[in-house]
Amino acid sequence: MVSAHDVAAYIVGRQGPLSAMKLQKLVYYAQAWSTVWDDQPLFPEAIEAWANGPVVRELYDVHRGQFEVRSWPRGSAKALDDEQRSTVDAVLEYYGQRNAQTLSDMTHKEDPWRLARRGLPDGERGNAVISLASMSEYYSSLPDDEGEEG
Repeated sequence: MVSAHDVAAYIVGRQGPLSAMKLQKLVYYAQAWSTVWDDQPLFPEAIEAWANGPVVRELYDVHRGQFEVRSWPRGSAKALDDEQRSTVDAVLEYYGQRNAQTLSDMTHKEDPWRLARRGLPDGERGNAVISLASMSEYYSSLPDDEGEEG
C-alpha cells in the first residue's frame, strides 16, 4: 500500500501548485473513491474531521504554515500503481478544478465528515477519525454522475 505522502506527491505533480487545504481535500476524495472503486483504501493514514474538513495529520505536519504547496518533499508519485493512478486521476478530473473552499464546503455536506463530527458545533476543533466504512458506504450510494470513474 502506498502512503498518503505518495498520493500527495502524485497530486502535486499532476495539479501543480495548489493550496494546502485543496491538497488535503483531494487526498481525502482519492481515499474515499478508492474504497468504492478499488474495494480498498489507497493509504493507511487516518483522515480526521477537522473544522475545515477532512485532514491527514501526517500531511498537515509537513505543510503546516504554508498556504501554497509547490512540491511534496516526502513520498514518491512513482509508488502508485496503474490502478491507483487511475483512481487519483479520476478524482482530479472531477474535483481538481474546484477551489479549496468549494471542496471544503462539499465535505461539510457529506455524511462521512458530518458523522465523525457529530456533536461538535461548526468551527470547533475536533480530530475524530473519518472511518473508511463511512466513506465507502456514502460514496458508493451516490448517483453515477457524481465522482464517476472515468
